[in-house]
Amino acid sequence: MSKAEDRRRPTAADSERDRAGAPDSLANLADILLEFSRLGVTSFGGPIAHFGYFRERFVVRRGWLSEREFTDLVALCQFLPGPASSQTGFAVGVMRGGLAGGLVAWAGFTLPSVLLLLAFAQGAAFLTGTVATGILHGLKVVAVAVVAQAVWGMARSFCTDRLHATLAIAAVIVTIVPGGPAGQLLAIVLGAVVGLLAGADSTGRAESDAPPAPVRVSPQAGRVALALAALLLAAAFVPWASATASLFSAFYKAGALVFGGGHVILPLLEESMVESGRVSADAFLAGYGAAQAVPGPLFTFAAYLGAVDTLPPSGLAGAVIALAGIFLPGLLLVYGVLPFWSQLKERPTARAALSGINAAVVGILLSALYHPVWTSAVKDERDFALVCVSILLLMVWRAPAWLVVLLTALGGAGIALLR
Repeated sequence: MSKAEDRRRPTAADSERDRAGAPDSLANLADILLEFSRLGVTSFGGPIAHFGYFRERFVVRRGWLSEREFTDLVALCQFLPGPASSQTGFAVGVMRGGLAGGLVAWAGFTLPSVLLLLAFAQGAAFLTGTVATGILHGLKVVAVAVVAQAVWGMARSFCTDRLHATLAIAAVIVTIVPGGPAGQLLAIVLGAVVGLLAGADSTGRAESDAPPAPVRVSPQAGRVALALAALLLAAAFVPWASATASLFSAFYKAGALVFGGGHVILPLLEESMVESGRVSADAFLAGYGAAQAVPGPLFTFAAYLGAVDTLPPSGLAGAVIALAGIFLPGLLLVYGVLPFWSQLKERPTARAALSGINAAVVGILLSALYHPVWTSAVKDERDFALVCVSILLLMVWRAPAWLVVLLTALGGAGIALLR
């Protein structure tokens, strides 16, 4: 093992100490905030790429979670409504530092994108020109390398026999044919059924002697979170006279009723904001383009819409209300389900189903690696060469993700100037 790789990999003692870290420690919360803030300014490429960044940081480099624990979380958050990558990050924060850790993780990952979109809403048109366009394209290219690394690493853990490898490819096909969130949910259901029929969990168990990451949520707290999520959803369907309550309700409904991530939510937001006359069609599309270009979750598009709303509250107050509305249902759901999920998934039948689900998740990520990640980023042989360099840096040289993001962005700018 090289010296660089030795520095990269956590020791068994480090992993055990990380997993048992005091959740209320200010130093622990500061560590969570720092890690997720780094991701918040470097995680380009959408939710699938975010899973790759999370895996590299919290499984490979920090050892906060095992490969199996991380993939189980991804499977859970793919199955729940809401922003899957933000829910996964929040869950990692909760398992590391309790509710405070989850909130700190969410803030660190989300606020950089929010601040950039609020600047754009105030007229900071920083996404124009040849160099800027090239940089944005380079950021799409690096997402190809990040997702490829995640797919490869997860496949080595969860597709170690013919059955699970075949299941992963079947999940690719199932995901592509129906398309959208329906295809992803169908692939997960297929994985669960095949896993149950196959019986024993044959993958991902002999990873580490470290104890499992603790779930710092009590069943009682989980029930309260689920009840609050249901109560707020019922209230969101009330025709409120208050513009503030109406704004919160519109975004809460959108966040609670959508599967599959940010792109799927656009029709709901267009209906509630554009068709109602609160935001112009041009402003909506401009904000959506900006949201595609900044790091972090696409759901932060809500902050932009709340800021440019023509009805009060708008500006910063509108942004905060819209942001809270769209993220709150997904975070309440994952917080409420976590304590029961941690108990359920250790049962033999659940573990068998999860072995199939984990293989299906690999297939879902592989499908997304082609479309939209590859198809939107690789346009010619120069882009392909840049992808190869990014993969070399990430997977062979083990360069930190932020450095690869920076270098690939500069490479994209250079390619744009040569075209």
